[in-house]
Amino acid sequence: MFRKPTAYLTAILFSTFLLFSQCRTISGFDQYAYTQGTALKVDAMNIMDKATKPYASQQAGIEDVTTRIEKAYEYEKHRPQNLFTVKMWEIVKNPDRNLFGGFIKRWKEKDTLSTAFINEAKIQVGEAFDMIVELESKKIKYNDSKVTSFLSTNQ
Repeated sequence: MFRKPTAYLTAILFSTFLLFSQCRTISGFDQYAYTQGTALKVDAMNIMDKATKPYASQQAGIEDVTTRIEKAYEYEKHRPQNLFTVKMWEIVKNPDRNLFGGFIKRWKEKDTLSTAFINEAKIQVGEAFDMIVELESKKIKYNDSKVTSFLSTNQ
């Protein structure tokens, strides 16, 4: 159930990368976005581990992680030239997809989930978070001395 969405996310990433590589318009590296992405991955994995317990017993933790994902999405949405990252967050959080949002929706519907299902879902959700974090880490760091030098000599 969870393998196909990652392939779909990869296809979106690749096609969007091609689009942006032609336009050369993508936001620069942002340490806050990188830190949030890595922290949210850990938090999402931790809350997913608790899905063997009834949803209601973990609702406060679920809402905390879900709210922080929503905040990260809002932050990314307001960064210029950041459509690619925004689309990735939309897929991760969407309750009608098979990543984090869909996992939470399923947990709520079923009340508890099997360890096997959780482990498979964590692989897919983890890969999606990794893609977001890896994209951020590969963006140009504007405080890099080469970039700073280039910008100062070409103004």
